[in-house]
Amino acid sequence: MGKQINVALIGNPNTGKTSVFNQLTGLNQQVGNYPGITVEKKEGICKLPLGVKAHILDLPGTYSLNASSIDENVVIELLLNKNDKDYPDVAVVVSDIENLKRNLLLFTQIKDLEIPTILVINMADRMDRKGISLDIPALEKELKTKIALVSARKKTGIEDLKELIINYKKLSTEPCMNASSMDPDYFNRLRKAFPNQSLYKLWLVITQDVNFGNLNRKNIDKNQDFRTKDEGSLKRMQQKETILRYKFINDTLKKTLTVDANAAKGLRATLDNILTHKVWGYVIFFGILLLIFQAIYDWSSYPMDFIDASFVWLSENLKEVLPAGPFTSLIAEGIIPGLGGIVIFIPQIAFLFFFISILEESGYMSRVVFLMDRTMRRFGLSGKSVVPLVSGTACAIPAVMAARNIEDWKERLITILVVPFTTCSARLPVYLIIIALVIPERSFMGFNLQGLTLMLLYLLGFGMAIFSAWILHKLLKIRSKSYFVVEMPNYKLPMLKNVGYNVVEKTKSFVFGAGKIILAISIILWVLASYGPGEKFENAEEIVTTKFRDTFLPEQELQDKIAAYKLQHSYIGKVGQAIEPAVTPLGYDWKIGIAIVSSFAAREVFVGTLATIYSVGNDEEETIKQRMATETNETLGGPLFTFASGISLLLFYAFAMQCMSTLAIVKKETNTWKWPALQLVSMTLIAYFAALIAFQVLK
Repeated sequence: MGKQINVALIGNPNTGKTSVFNQLTGLNQQVGNYPGITVEKKEGICKLPLGVKAHILDLPGTYSLNASSIDENVVIELLLNKNDKDYPDVAVVVSDIENLKRNLLLFTQIKDLEIPTILVINMADRMDRKGISLDIPALEKELKTKIALVSARKKTGIEDLKELIINYKKLSTEPCMNASSMDPDYFNRLRKAFPNQSLYKLWLVITQDVNFGNLNRKNIDKNQDFRTKDEGSLKRMQQKETILRYKFINDTLKKTLTVDANAAKGLRATLDNILTHKVWGYVIFFGILLLIFQAIYDWSSYPMDFIDASFVWLSENLKEVLPAGPFTSLIAEGIIPGLGGIVIFIPQIAFLFFFISILEESGYMSRVVFLMDRTMRRFGLSGKSVVPLVSGTACAIPAVMAARNIEDWKERLITILVVPFTTCSARLPVYLIIIALVIPERSFMGFNLQGLTLMLLYLLGFGMAIFSAWILHKLLKIRSKSYFVVEMPNYKLPMLKNVGYNVVEKTKSFVFGAGKIILAISIILWVLASYGPGEKFENAEEIVTTKFRDTFLPEQELQDKIAAYKLQHSYIGKVGQAIEPAVTPLGYDWKIGIAIVSSFAAREVFVGTLATIYSVGNDEEETIKQRMATETNETLGGPLFTFASGISLLLFYAFAMQCMSTLAIVKKETNTWKWPALQLVSMTLIAYFAALIAFQVLK
């Protein structure tokens, strides 16, 4: 028992697999990608009795081993490859008590792979309410396995599951039914041609075109003793297999499961009728969005003010404590303001993830998908496109990856191309600082104007994504025909533990992902802003002092003018002035121009860049927001951040494609640079002209 036990957690979507994973692993978990593919990989460590540890791998949700998407393929590839470091010693199949019949299809397939398999029946706390009773010993006998009756919500059954995992060697690996009876002659020939191989694994290699050790479909086809069937015949055999499995499952459940048909019947139907209503469904959805954005503004203002003031205090104190010199300046004027520019937005980003997690956990998000399908169809998308578009409010990268669940290539491509228009959390820092500067903090009909502006920006992004999809639907000459199927999970109270894990994981990945880029760019910007070519930079103090010799200036004001002159003639000042003619018509100065160019690496860099630029040579204890509010536009005169320039900037960031990571993922998902190049050019042009028109009209 010295070695770590490899456990694969497998199940249909919406069975509570994530809840079971969270109960087993707690905070001992991490999220990454499978090597070479953009499929999310969740893994964690579970402490078992007797000091044994289990490595738990939470596999992507799948309905069966008849794969129709990349993430379902991941499940099959792992279960076939004994040489994979994650190959499971034991498979834990998570099912939901109310959908046991459908969930058992996957279970019977995994049993055929002769892997020790445990069946977890989740949501056991619903059994009494739903009038369900289950003969566990009889079901274990029929399925030739051990069963853990679990309620992740009530935290019951998890210890029993751990006990079964630690004793996995006692589990039967015998299949619970004979799938080869669908065509005995075909499977006998297959057995004779490959006598030492698992029969069901060979069948999956033939039908799914996946690798199994040294065998793949081409090698099987080359075998002289066996001739496989054509595609049509194989498809008919797969259908026969599914019918055979459901016959076995029906016969088994007749003996072991009883349901009181009158128990708790009507509430779900009533809620569905309201939430998916063709009028009230949209009203409720937009009402929920409005409340979310009001809460994001109101709840997060206190921690944000505290963080902002703390970074100013830290920067000023470091200047006093550390010896004066380039190193101190780098830390106090480069790194700390740069990081402060991102840390300040953690409260609002965390609240956004908190609300999205609640909508997903409660089962409401599936209703939104169903509701939106009616609208999406008109624009060449399906209801399934809503999942990537809504996921895009967190980050465009997983949102682009989520489009893999869309079977039709044209709908999938259009979804991938328009997803970056939805407002991601990286845009949030830009929106929040600009809104705070140019939109008054007043109420309109009881709603905060700043919160309303933020919601309008989200709706604008979503609307632009839909409009672009309609254009692409007309322009792309790709033939397609698809059907929309979505599962409506039961309503449930969100588990705060799951919501908490989700918020921590997503916020952490955002902060660390953005933090690396911001730290690197802050250091580069500080160097470019602190040094410059030629005599004007070297002799800045002498030049400015001479210029204002006859004018009595307070010492602080003189120092500010020296700092501004140095910045203007630094390397970054030269770059900024070179691009200034392009950004002046939008109402920006060279400093904003620098921030826009640097934020093409990642949008959230915008605030960090301005924080670094404004902090270089600045000794005043002012927050980034206060410094931006007092900036003047040297070209046009007056304050730099006016209503016109602020709206222009908001529109630029609403439409611009400023995320190198997203472009890389789009290239990977479409397997060509053609589509990401189209995204970058077209979105930048749309952003530029929208910002130009807005400023020229509003100024």
